[in-house]
Amino acid sequence: MEFAIVLGALVFLMFIAYRGYSVILFAPVAALAAVLLTDPSLVPPMFTGLFMDKMVGFVKLYFPVFLLGAVFGKVIELSGFSKAIVASVIKLLGAERAMLSIVVVCAILTYGGVSLFVVVFAVYPFAAEMFRQSGIPKRLIPGTIALGAFTFTMDSLPGTPQIQNIIPTTFFNTDTWAAPWLGVIGAAFILVCGLSYLEWQRRRAAHAGEGYGTNLVNEPEAFEHDNLPNPFIAILPLVMVGVMNKVFTLLIPEFYGKSHSFIPAVIGKAAPVVQDVSKIAAIWAVEGALLVGIVTVLVFAWKTVSTRFAEGSKAAVGGALLASMNTASEYGFGAVIAALPGFLLVADALRAIPNPLVNEAITVTSLAGITGSASGGMSIALAAMADAFKQNAEAAGIPFEVLHRVASMASGGMDTLPHNGAVITLLAVTGLTHRQSYKDIFTITVIKTLAVFVIITVYYLTGIV
Repeated sequence: MEFAIVLGALVFLMFIAYRGYSVILFAPVAALAAVLLTDPSLVPPMFTGLFMDKMVGFVKLYFPVFLLGAVFGKVIELSGFSKAIVASVIKLLGAERAMLSIVVVCAILTYGGVSLFVVVFAVYPFAAEMFRQSGIPKRLIPGTIALGAFTFTMDSLPGTPQIQNIIPTTFFNTDTWAAPWLGVIGAAFILVCGLSYLEWQRRRAAHAGEGYGTNLVNEPEAFEHDNLPNPFIAILPLVMVGVMNKVFTLLIPEFYGKSHSFIPAVIGKAAPVVQDVSKIAAIWAVEGALLVGIVTVLVFAWKTVSTRFAEGSKAAVGGALLASMNTASEYGFGAVIAALPGFLLVADALRAIPNPLVNEAITVTSLAGITGSASGGMSIALAAMADAFKQNAEAAGIPFEVLHRVASMASGGMDTLPHNGAVITLLAVTGLTHRQSYKDIFTITVIKTLAVFVIITVYYLTGIV
């Protein structure tokens, strides 16, 4: 019965997300309903002492990352830099390589720190024009964008500033550059397999005489190539984010040490505020890098951005609030579920998997799939089981950097099931349905999930990190 309660809460939350209801509202409902069925007297204490505590803690740590990432993506969009990057990549690779061009553009934008949702809106008009000119079915656009934006640049490549690569840093005391070689190997596997699959689908469609399609909806107007910013200037902010992320990752621990304390300047005696720098240095590094990126855009495109910055920044803040609160609610939900007796049965079943890395990968990707959120599923898994993962890794002599990379990549595995918010947004923006395009997204999801086990195998065979 206790296991059924936990499973019921997870299924309910998945159903709610699939139906499009707010996770912010229903995550506490699902969690507290499970508590009510377990021990009614614990509902108020669990809500205040656990759900809200973990939810607020998540916002405290990660909201600035969500906010700065959203603002950075918005100024990149307002400045026209994203259009310039897209047009340059298309010109460089050629219109005949439409799929590769779109994947490269998505990869550049996401690895540069632009939000996945922003990338979908920014790239779709260019993808539609290229696919139309090349006679490639429009139904393949979602799979192509998903490969470029939702996979290897989201959590595989070392140093990516996406939230899925940042969350593990606070659990394993690592940085965003953890296990760089494993990350690169996993990224290469995803890219090669993903492009091979999409190219196979394109050839099948061409052989069958299938063109771009007719009677389509949400068709964008062709974009103009005139008056675009210089591509080298356009890509500079993205380069600055990547470079400064690495620079700050190295400098912050040297400047502050493992911890830093200060006494607030208030009337009367005040206790020192002690900050464990080792746990949040990676977050500070990403925040600093995104700030540098925003300033770089403003320096080179102030006139263009300033006229629309007021409204644009409001939209960015709203998006950041929604995204962070959604994930924070799932984080609080996970903390409550992990405190219930039924979760012990789940944890014991997962612990029965003897290999620590396979254990972590299956746990994280399963919860990411159930919640329909990479960051939410990983937060639930790590909040509940990070200590066990670390103990098992230490016993097996596995560096925490490998735990970081496996958790990050596993979070982006089965998260893109049909109820995933990014998938729903992608299909809505492109004017396509699950029936038309989801099979390609799901294939990319399977490839992404397999990549985690590829890097685990590579680690055990070579010891490379």
